[in-house]
Amino acid sequence: MSAENVNGAPLPAGVTLRAWREGDDLALLEVWGDPANAQQHQDRAMLADDADVPWRRSLVAEADGVPVAAGVVYASSLHPRRLWLYVETAPSERRRGIARALLAALRGLAEQAHAEGLVPTTALKARFAREALVGVADRATVEGTREATAALARGTEAFLAGQGFTPVQRSRRVGIAPGSIGLPALRDEEHPDGVVLEEAATGSVELTQAVVAFYQATHAWDPAEMTVGSAQTLLLGPATGASGAVVLRDRPRAEGGSIRAFAVSYTAERQDGAADVLVGWDPELEEQDALQAVADLLALLVAQHPVQVEVDEAMAPLERIVDGLIGGGAARTLVDTDVFADDAA
Repeated sequence: MSAENVNGAPLPAGVTLRAWREGDDLALLEVWGDPANAQQHQDRAMLADDADVPWRRSLVAEADGVPVAAGVVYASSLHPRRLWLYVETAPSERRRGIARALLAALRGLAEQAHAEGLVPTTALKARFAREALVGVADRATVEGTREATAALARGTEAFLAGQGFTPVQRSRRVGIAPGSIGLPALRDEEHPDGVVLEEAATGSVELTQAVVAFYQATHAWDPAEMTVGSAQTLLLGPATGASGAVVLRDRPRAEGGSIRAFAVSYTAERQDGAADVLVGWDPELEEQDALQAVADLLALLVAQHPVQVEVDEAMAPLERIVDGLIGGGAARTLVDTDVFADDAA
């Protein structure tokens, strides 16, 4: 793709676009350097060979024959409303219009695919870490990671805003200290009204249905088509790393108690570090009941060990609890990510 103009976005002199090919990841790493944070590391993994199922198109920009930038747009069957976008340019090549040309070319490919019925939309979404404390490279420091992330975020936000994107969601990975929440009473002879904590198989239909209901309810901003099958594939099956689950009930299941809140662990064994946990609740609960259920479950989870949870703005009960813990110094945000979309204005 060597035209001087791509869908109205001019290519700088000496720059050409081509399809992704084997070895580009290593070539680009040479000019990009290590990812600034875990979010950028994850997003770089989007870049891959073109495919039709699921649909994906990746382009590489070469300056005088050397790969210096790349971009990808791909469809997610779980969230069909928008296509994911990621574009990155080597620091030495920024502010030359390469990213704009890549985005224009990728938009053109998405429009063509939409016209051919390969994708259901041409709307795009992109994400970037606004703040991060944990780097990816072995030599990364907290201060270095924070500074690199802040600088990258400023440039990324300015680029996206200039291309018609606006914020639609904030997502955070938060570490919570052990013993930071008062424990609820567990049901026993002395506490007949106490909460019930039970282990659950990650393959159980009841838990899977609870996960589906929670996921659907907290993704109205980017509607999901989650099913029992996709929940197992993406969140609960062996390939996801899910190693165990617990559920909170108001009474035992044998007595008809339903799941009020649940937690799925993705840490196989107890280690010194925080366990990675998905926390959810029954979206049919009243706001105060949901808040109490989440607080009770979190208290039990962090009674002796730290955990990490992911919380979006759409997860109001969990967000309220997490914000209170952060304000009290009992939790800290490890990665703070924004999602922007070009159809949200």
